[in-house]
Amino acid sequence: MSATTELASPHAGAPIEFRPARSAALSAFGALMLRDLQVLRKTFGQFAVRTIMQPLLLVFVFTYVFPKIGQGIGGSRQGEAAFSTLLMAGVIATSMVFQGVQAVALPLVQEFGFTREIEDRVMAPMPVWAVALEKILSGSIQGLLAGLVVFPLAAFTPATPVHLDFRWFYLLTLTPIAAVLGAAMGLTMGTRVDPRQVPLLFSIVILPMTFLGAIYYPWASLGPIAWLKWFVLINPLVYMSEGFRLSLTRGIPHMPVLAIYGAIIGFTILLTVVGIQGFKKRVLS
Repeated sequence: MSATTELASPHAGAPIEFRPARSAALSAFGALMLRDLQVLRKTFGQFAVRTIMQPLLLVFVFTYVFPKIGQGIGGSRQGEAAFSTLLMAGVIATSMVFQGVQAVALPLVQEFGFTREIEDRVMAPMPVWAVALEKILSGSIQGLLAGLVVFPLAAFTPATPVHLDFRWFYLLTLTPIAAVLGAAMGLTMGTRVDPRQVPLLFSIVILPMTFLGAIYYPWASLGPIAWLKWFVLINPLVYMSEGFRLSLTRGIPHMPVLAIYGAIIGFTILLTVVGIQGFKKRVLS
């Protein structure tokens, strides 16, 4: 049976050809992406503020204010520089997570709310799971932009030099996966939690994730607190921070490469599947 259907035209008598379902779905997917990018362009000011503020404050306070007032972390000029370098990997990771969650979870509060705006999206000629996947892709693009913002901050803000040693293979392979992970986390939170409770997630989930995400210290340094060292392994942000530490520094301890890749890929797959299932359940309920 042909994938293309023909109907008689009531006017010219010529057959009307409909595009195959796959072609229509791809066109709809692209249209949704263009719509999200257009919204991002029109609200770029808001996007820039929420993207820059959190990493700027972290970098400014820990790598500029503290050294200037004589309370630099590290105990010496060399120690302060080492801490500034160590901090950058964690700041990139947390920026991508924050942006991914904000870009996906918070809009879902409105779309699943009283107006049910989500119904406009799922009426597109594509599967419901593809609509959820488009949200992850859109959120990951914003997460990538948030990560890129940190590099100029690292160059111009710290009072002590930041020594980044780019290991391009790790950086170019881990960064897109980490961006998808942040967006998939946002989809999971936005679909598995009551929309009215999503803002609370930043207090009860994101904040603990940040302080226990190996942002301000390498995971290996938790050795003296053995129970905490193993407990934080349930936190995806730990592997993101360690991954960027692997990608951008030398001489600072990090997790084994296979553990970093395995955990980031595993969490990405898990949260993507859970998020899509939650999205389908919320849409079809």
